[in-house]
Amino acid sequence: MITKNISKLAKSLVEVTVTVPWTDLEPKWNETLQRLSADVELPGFRKGAAPANMVEQNLGTKLQDEVFKVSFPNFLIEALKGSDIIPIDYPKYDLISFVKGQNLQFRATITNRPAVTVGNYKVIRATRPPIKPVTEEEVNKVIDDLYKRWKVKQPAPTQTNTINFQSNGQTSGPDDTFAKAMGALSLIDLKDKVRKDLEANVTYNNELDYEEAILQEVEKITTVEMPDILISDELNRMLVSLQRRVADMGLLLEDYLKSQGKTLEQLKREWIPQAERNVRMELGLAEIARQENVSITDQELQAEIDKIQDARIKQQFSAQEPRLQLRHSLRQVKTLDLLKKLVGS
Repeated sequence: MITKNISKLAKSLVEVTVTVPWTDLEPKWNETLQRLSADVELPGFRKGAAPANMVEQNLGTKLQDEVFKVSFPNFLIEALKGSDIIPIDYPKYDLISFVKGQNLQFRATITNRPAVTVGNYKVIRATRPPIKPVTEEEVNKVIDDLYKRWKVKQPAPTQTNTINFQSNGQTSGPDDTFAKAMGALSLIDLKDKVRKDLEANVTYNNELDYEEAILQEVEKITTVEMPDILISDELNRMLVSLQRRVADMGLLLEDYLKSQGKTLEQLKREWIPQAERNVRMELGLAEIARQENVSITDQELQAEIDKIQDARIKQQFSAQEPRLQLRHSLRQVKTLDLLKKLVGS
């Protein structure tokens, strides 16, 4: 029977020292030796036919390393049974002692899921920002931008066409011909479509701003001892987001950093306060989901996956981890919708 010693450290780190009796380890040693023997070829013996003691001597520390590699995760799981430790990262381990015929002892360092406390979220208040009306100038600017891009692609007029065009008193600018090329019935119809698109975008951004205001209130009433691994993960997520924006501008990240006069490490250090707020916000929302028993059914999860048009991306959700991540995201969205009802009531 294994013995353990669990020590809780700062920032949700946990050290677990595990001692495994040789009697518990011996079956795994013999099983691993037999498996590795199949690929060992020694002088005078067919491949896989050498005596076990000779193979064991030939393998040396490779056998010990393999036994430990395949054994320690299960022994760590066994050691954590009955505790309140829920790892959120892969353990880092140090081998203390391991000799055939004697006890195995190792130390694992893991990050425990942090304890999260959320205040009275049922009384938080957030103000929905007013929706700014779309102006005629904004509509015309979109039309003009579309027209400029369209005009560049048109064939250059001949001298005769130019003279006829000018003699008819026509001026260059957006017209019904251009509007029809854009898929509209007329210039008036195109302007109407553009206005509706701009209004839909304003409404969408307004909803995002409102949700952000609610999440900021959640962050304010959330208390948690922040694990370094979660901050690191959030910084990496923020970096990926920046890389996408920079790529959309046709730049490399290196060029962008040079233009800002900053190194990547400087940028990450500046981001740390925001990353901490983001993590606190995420954990607070997840804790509210737990308290409110918010869940995502298998049917809801599959319905979301079925919406994906790209077959390659859709295929990724046949694996367990992407499905878990999507389920978590949907649960967070459902919880935010619940909060919007509470705030609005």
